[in-house]
Amino acid sequence: MSHSDHCETRRGFLRASVGLTAAALGACASSERARGAPKKVLVLGGTRFIGPHIVEAALARGHRVTLFNRGKTNPELFPECEKLRGDRDGDMSALEGRRWDAVLDTWTDMPRHVRSAATLLGPNVGQYVFVSSLNAVADLSQPHLDETAETTPLEPKDEDNPSAELFGGRKARCEKLLAELCTDRYTIVRPGLIVGPRDGSDRFTYWPVRIARGGEVLAPGSGDDPTQFVDARDLAEFVVRLVERRTLGLFHVVGPERELSMREVLETCVRVAENDARLTWVDTRFLLERGVAPWTDLPAWLPSLEPGHAYWTLNVSKAIRAGLAFRPLDETVRDTLAWWATLPEARRAELKRGLAPERERELLAQWHARPS
Repeated sequence: MSHSDHCETRRGFLRASVGLTAAALGACASSERARGAPKKVLVLGGTRFIGPHIVEAALARGHRVTLFNRGKTNPELFPECEKLRGDRDGDMSALEGRRWDAVLDTWTDMPRHVRSAATLLGPNVGQYVFVSSLNAVADLSQPHLDETAETTPLEPKDEDNPSAELFGGRKARCEKLLAELCTDRYTIVRPGLIVGPRDGSDRFTYWPVRIARGGEVLAPGSGDDPTQFVDARDLAEFVVRLVERRTLGLFHVVGPERELSMREVLETCVRVAENDARLTWVDTRFLLERGVAPWTDLPAWLPSLEPGHAYWTLNVSKAIRAGLAFRPLDETVRDTLAWWATLPEARRAELKRGLAPERERELLAQWHARPS
């Protein structure tokens, strides 16, 4: 997964989707206030995909949030928050001399950004929380890896290389820099596939949207391949809990708390859609022989035949003990569809991931026509 995958979204997506959670936030604000005194929280970024969910979760629990960004992406969001303008590749003077209980670094994969922010803010924050990635883990061929797994190496000369292939190495280097610069006050969360409302990458959205169209749906493999992901709102609520309790350390953040199969995911989408959608499970080798690409043509799927398939089996018990909780899959599917319906028609006309309708029909026809 590249940094651009994590950030794929547009101004209209966020503006339209804010309404999905406003009522729920208002209803829970009084009952979900933070324990103890409200925290002063600085969010670096906060206006794309993960950031807004974190800001909403913090505000709902009574914390005081300051946003630091360039003011170019969705600047109209969160008028109730203090907003400081600057650039992590330029002027960060707005942060000088200020103190916060926690800083939440929600998006970057560039080591220079972590180095500059941690150097400037480290002495003036009680906790530095960095959103990393499971791609920081070096060897994803081994199942059930926990936080002790070796991380992806990165040559010093490649620190500023934005290549997608070096994404995991850059995230791992960011983690090491944070540990060096904020030794006794850092928290790192490593999410895998992040899903739900506001995700503009379609890396999960393809399945609810495709199944909602109905008809015969090409489903990959036998249905037994595992998958893992985390609803962005569950990630956000976990991050806020870590701040409230000042929980330090490193956490894998993906779910659910049990093994999840592709069959369960797709059958949940069918159940939520309540239409004539029917799943046709197509053999993995058949798909691979025809050039169908796991993860892109068929999102959220990496079969056991592929290297890196253990990406879907990470051990998350440490995060669960620290307070990570998961909403029902039905809710994630339903809310993703509701958010999708708010997007402009032109955007909804073409998914960024998944099989094009004509390609899906072609593959299904070939599957049905194969010799017994």
